[in-house]
Amino acid sequence: MIESLIALITLTALEIVLGVDNIIFITILASRLPAHEQAWGRRLGIAIAVVGRLLLLTLINWIQQLRHVVALVVLGHPLTYRSLVLIAGGLFLLAKSTHEIHARLEAEEPEQGHRPPNRLTLPAMLVQVALIDMVFSLDSVITAVGIANQFWVMVTAILVAASIMIIAVDAINRFMEQHPSMKMLGLSFLVLIGAVLIAEGWSPEQAEALGLKNYAYFAMAFSFFVELLNIRLYRRRTQPVRLHRTPRVKTTSAGKPQSPPESTLG
Repeated sequence: MIESLIALITLTALEIVLGVDNIIFITILASRLPAHEQAWGRRLGIAIAVVGRLLLLTLINWIQQLRHVVALVVLGHPLTYRSLVLIAGGLFLLAKSTHEIHARLEAEEPEQGHRPPNRLTLPAMLVQVALIDMVFSLDSVITAVGIANQFWVMVTAILVAASIMIIAVDAINRFMEQHPSMKMLGLSFLVLIGAVLIAEGWSPEQAEALGLKNYAYFAMAFSFFVELLNIRLYRRRTQPVRLHRTPRVKTTSAGKPQSPPESTLG
């Protein structure tokens, strides 16, 4: 019983740590939803991620076989089905994160009367969350099986971690909205994670031998700590830069729409 409890605590902590990238991805996508759907979208996104991990747990035997079955050979290099999933997910993260960075820094503000080009619908957001969570959950589920052989321990750890993430996700979103630099840092983290996924997919043995994940998580933790220090040091001296977001159309006293405010990015 004590061993099961230790495994439960360890696995819960691991699920929370591994869920950070999920929360960042979900929070950034949800910020592109209409204002009244954003909180709902964040919770639904986490719920879909949890359901996906529970489904993968029930298919764990099949998933473990994916690590050994060669799907195709590229330039003389054999790739398993797991490798293809990781590479595809990594490429998607790279493209998605780069697009989000461009949209928030370089894209022009939408003209009045036109639908904002970066607006996202709730179903489209949930589809993207479901697809990328399948990639995030592969190693998470395999690691869970390695730590705890009991099914109820793995399910309980996932549910407890999900409850904590649902409680914390709104606070995380408010913090990122108040500090745009954190949002950009989160997007940079997703770029880094995408590169690690591609490396793991192409050569899992070398990636594990080099400890790429350890280096990536250390870089993320160190960058986050430094940015917290920057925020604490400069929060009273400067105003944060406003990233592009969906503007609301305001009208003058004569009933004519006002021009959208100019971006503070110049």
